[in-house]
Amino acid sequence: MTVGMSKTEMQHMIAERVARELHGPAIVNLGIGIPTLVAEYMEADNIYLHTENGLLGVTDVEEEGVDPNLVNAGKLPVGEAVGASFFNSADSFAMIRGGHVDVAILGALQVDETGVIANWAVPGKNIMGVGGAMDLLVGAKKVFVTMSHTSKDGSPKLLRECTYPITSTRQVDMIFTELAVFSVEEGGLILVDLMPGATIEEVREKTEAAFSEK
Repeated sequence: MTVGMSKTEMQHMIAERVARELHGPAIVNLGIGIPTLVAEYMEADNIYLHTENGLLGVTDVEEEGVDPNLVNAGKLPVGEAVGASFFNSADSFAMIRGGHVDVAILGALQVDETGVIANWAVPGKNIMGVGGAMDLLVGAKKVFVTMSHTSKDGSPKLLRECTYPITSTRQVDMIFTELAVFSVEEGGLILVDLMPGATIEEVREKTEAAFSEK
């Protein structure tokens, strides 16, 4: 963990960094966890948030305005922007599979050195499941991953090869952690940015996957 920074502060730091990579006009799907926080930092115009349970035009909602019937795919309360559209799940997944989502921002349990992710199952443990991640990995034009750089026991999550079941064979485009930002190129992972307070020595120590420096 970055010295002096809480888990929540790290998550917001990652979300703010991801938001700087979003440029409108774009349709963006936010996954559960850190991706949800990205909405707080988006400054670009004409970015329309999509949720696979059937809403295009998602916004934040104040506590007093919460409608229990209006939630995102993670069952969290959301608001609706002026001009928002509602549709059924079949149409929503048709949008994803038809290539109409510009950017998907997902969480991940592991990422390998080619950019393939595992984010839906830990062998022997009961977690939430895959949701729409498989479809988003196949259908979205770009996929960004946000996650902590290491697991709770300090082991690397950027690995030479995923040990958990992979979500798709599609490679993601960028990876954001509290230590670094990587792009995924044909030749492998490229370190493009160090996060505030991080050093290249720390990134090397906590990363199993091979990477190059830009």
